Order: sequence, then C-alpha cells, then structure tokens
Amino acid sequence: MLTREFLKSADCQSSFGPVEEGLLLSAEQRMASLRHFLLHKPTPGPLWVFGYGSLMWNPLLDYDQVETATLTGWSRDFCLSLIAGRGTAEIPGRMLALVEGGQTIGRAFKLCCENWEAELLLLWKREMITGCYCPRWQSLLLENGNTVQGLVFVANTQHTLFRPQEDIETKAKKIADAKGPLGKNITYLQDMMATLKKYGIEEPKLRLLMDSVLTFSKTFT
Repeated sequence: MLTREFLKSADCQSSFGPVEEGLLLSAEQRMASLRHFLLHKPTPGPLWVFGYGSLMWNPLLDYDQVETATLTGWSRDFCLSLIAGRGTAEIPGRMLALVEGGQTIGRAFKLCCENWEAELLLLWKREMITGCYCPRWQSLLLENGNTVQGLVFVANTQHTLFRPQEDIETKAKKIADAKGPLGKNITYLQDMMATLKKYGIEEPKLRLLMDSVLTFSKTFT
C-alpha cells in the first residue's frame, strides 16, 4: 500500500514504473499547477479535499476533520488508462476518475490549517504525475448539513490517457490483467468496493464492473 514515506521520497519518473517522458509532469509543472489552482480558492479559511477513490481508505493527509460528503454533477468511472502504479504502458489498466453527470458520495477531509500547503504539494505528487486529472473547486454537501467548497480531482477529458464511453467488458479485461510496482489493478477495485460497503454507498455500475473483472480474472488464471 502507498505510504507517506514512499510518496515523499518517490521519483515520479521511475518509482511508479517507467512513464513516457512526454506524459510526465515535471516538479516545476506540478508546482505551477498547484499555484494556479490556489489562486482561485473561492473562500478563505479551511481547505477541504474530496476523496472518492483511494483517498477514502488511504488518504495520507494530515487532517483534523473528516465527513461523508455528496458531490453533485459528477460520477465515478474507470475511464483513465493506467500506465503506472498498478499498470504499465505495455499492459495498461484502468484508473478511477470523475466524469460529468450524476452524483458521488465520498469522504471530505479538512486539512490541518497550519500545514495544508505542504499537504497539497504531496497530494499533487500523488495525483498529478501525468496531468490526467483536473483539480477543481466544487461544492460538497457534508453529512452534517453544511456546504463547503472543496478540492476535487476530475478526469481531464483532453488527456491522451482518457478513455471515454468504454463498455464494461473492455474495462474489466484491462483491470483483470494489469499490474505494476504498486500491485494489481484488481486490488484497487476490490479496495474500492470494500470501502463503499463500509460506508453504505451504493454504486451499481461498479458492482457490475467488479463481477465482470472477477469473471475475466478466473479466465486468466
């Protein structure tokens, strides 16, 4: 499992597996992206981060509050070609992102105010290796009834790794077969489903995908 220590020392060019140079964002590009994003912070005060995938079960963030939260207008989809971490360029998997439409229930983390800028630097290193996500400010409805503006990573639909409108069978074959330095792609999906079950979140499309992946996984073994 990914750890803070690994992430802090990781070389983005090799630690997650080899990434084609043209796809890899440099440290300077990641910093520029973060600075541009923060220039448009809509409200002063606390900074919230919305987790809808691995951030839900392995946030690696220094936070002092976490709430179940609903994001309207976006839904989960394994729509990014996964070429590092749990996949390779030769045998790519599929990674989770958010696409327009529907809604998503996840977890919102309020970063500790004294060091949230340093936390975001680490988060950008985790999520923005290739720039296949777009960071956005979005309204989050917390379970306690409050609404906050939070950081949400959505799919970059202009990116070469974006795979729109793939059928479940195609996604399932890719996920069942892919693996990389951080483990198997199927393990990520299994962790996702276990986390959704833990918080009582229903995702029928992901359940169908999981069933299909398990079928292909048996076929490959």
